[in-house]
Amino acid sequence: MVLRRVDPIPLEKVRAVVFDLDGVLVDSLAAAVRAFEAAYAEVVGPGDAPSDEFVRHAGRYFPDVLHAMGLPSAMAEPYVRESYRLADTVRAHDGVPHLLNVLRGMGIRIAVATGRSRERAVWLLDRLNLLPQIDVVVGSDEVRSPKPAPDIVIEALIRLDVPADAAIMVGGAVADVRSAQAAGVVAAAAVWGESATADLLAARPDLVLRRPSDVHLLCGVDHRTARIISLTG
Repeated sequence: MVLRRVDPIPLEKVRAVVFDLDGVLVDSLAAAVRAFEAAYAEVVGPGDAPSDEFVRHAGRYFPDVLHAMGLPSAMAEPYVRESYRLADTVRAHDGVPHLLNVLRGMGIRIAVATGRSRERAVWLLDRLNLLPQIDVVVGSDEVRSPKPAPDIVIEALIRLDVPADAAIMVGGAVADVRSAQAAGVVAAAAVWGESATADLLAARPDLVLRRPSDVHLLCGVDHRTARIISLTG
């Protein structure tokens, strides 16, 4: 691993990490695309579903995605139904259970701020045996304005009782980076997630992380003297 250090960022030692769920903690892209295509076929009818465009909206609340794509809101119900049906195909990313255990051992608080509803997020985390490691789960149905607005990250920090300057948001989508930036936390782009790396870099995150283990390495750094780090290799 090669670490490139550039401009300093004067922050306190990390006390909390806020994670996106899909694409960051869990590998769910294939299931999401299949659920989207099934919902499209059921509601819209025959023809190719615009799956590539759907993927570009990674990290966002599904009703907002439908609105942005000009698709019927009626697709939400079959999408959720198919997502539950396909849950057996979703797995935690390699290294994630260990990462969460390490962070808890370091005394770092952990939140999930997700484009899913809270009910769906809690159900999946519990199914994958990750829920006991999570202190707070905030769903997009619990905030006025989901990502890329800052509301969901701010709500996670309120529930954690941690200030923005002591937190990192780890997200795998452009919406995550923009939400973190607007909330005033360090925006860490997880390039093992669902979005193209070039799109994530274009959003100008503070940090670029190549693998889950980079997160707990980062959290061992005192950010009052740390620098922006790009983890490559």
